Amino acid sequence: MSETHVRRRDSLRTHLRGSEVDAILVTNLLNIRYLTGFTGSNAALLVHASDAPGAERGTVFCTDGRYRTQAAEQVPELPHLIDRASARGLVERAESQSDSYRRLGFESHHVTVDGRDVLAASAPSVELVRTPGLVEQQRLVKDEEEIDALRRACAAADRALAELLEHGGLRPGRTELEVARELESRMLDNGAQGPSFETIVATGANSAIPHHRPTDTRLAAGDFVKMDFGALVEGYHSDMTRTLVLGEPADWQREIYDLVAEAQAAGRAAVRPGADVREVDSAAREVITGAGYGEQFLHGLGHGVGLEIHEAPALSQRGEGTIEAGMAVTAEPGVYLPGRGGVRIEDTLVARADTPELLTLTTKELLVI
Repeated sequence: MSETHVRRRDSLRTHLRGSEVDAILVTNLLNIRYLTGFTGSNAALLVHASDAPGAERGTVFCTDGRYRTQAAEQVPELPHLIDRASARGLVERAESQSDSYRRLGFESHHVTVDGRDVLAASAPSVELVRTPGLVEQQRLVKDEEEIDALRRACAAADRALAELLEHGGLRPGRTELEVARELESRMLDNGAQGPSFETIVATGANSAIPHHRPTDTRLAAGDFVKMDFGALVEGYHSDMTRTLVLGEPADWQREIYDLVAEAQAAGRAAVRPGADVREVDSAAREVITGAGYGEQFLHGLGHGVGLEIHEAPALSQRGEGTIEAGMAVTAEPGVYLPGRGGVRIEDTLVARADTPELLTLTTKELLVI
């Protein structure tokens, strides 16, 4: 039995009781993984509010026959239902025991309108109640097992970049695609199950495009080279951006790099419990705006990371909420000069009671290759 998953389900029950539902139907596969450890492609989970840890009789896991063996290994502590239509199968089970499942929460942010109608038709005696984002709210604050997975994901990315540099992987004449593929290969060699997202390698003028997709553009002397990449470890995503120069940097390149580095340091320092997410964004944004480049900072300061590469909270002027200890976020200010080049510096870090814990450890000094 996974004590971690039992504990997470019990924490969810606290929220369920506050929502005045008897149970919740969880259909988002990432939320199911978070609550059970199951990694298959078809599942649903019925979590009963009145169950006790270690004695979960009303909490039922459902998947189809392809995953019978996997479910037995990954979710041994819960009763199993085998049904291809997993969500409907669990709702029909609730209907058969409607005295215990009078009000059933469902992930209304995940279930389609048509899907909701199918569920309602399968359980006419059960009231379906919208309960959006309950598990995601719980996932905002990472436990130490999650932080350890994030730490290892960040280490895999750090080592991949170090090896790329050590073996001369960044040099004039190579293409962006070649560099991206090597970075991803080296992350796999260092323990990643895959990249967190499509690796960004942007050279020269392309570095001014925040989410440039690698092409056959060749690196050239004098270019900024911006690399945004991450590793996936046990389902958890790292995220890091480093920008370097091929050859001696021009004065304007040093100026922009130093400005972004100053803003990034200010943003990192602002990640502390109790801080409003907009204030965290402002700490970095005011540095760049004060230097006259506010219009060239085109996005928010950062975002949460975990089982998804982009999670709440959003560190931006449109974000909502406050930082809590245990939240894992990025700090990634950038300045982008169309037709010339751009700089972004990004770290993944965890809010702690005092100083944030930095998970991406590659130097942020301007590297001249």
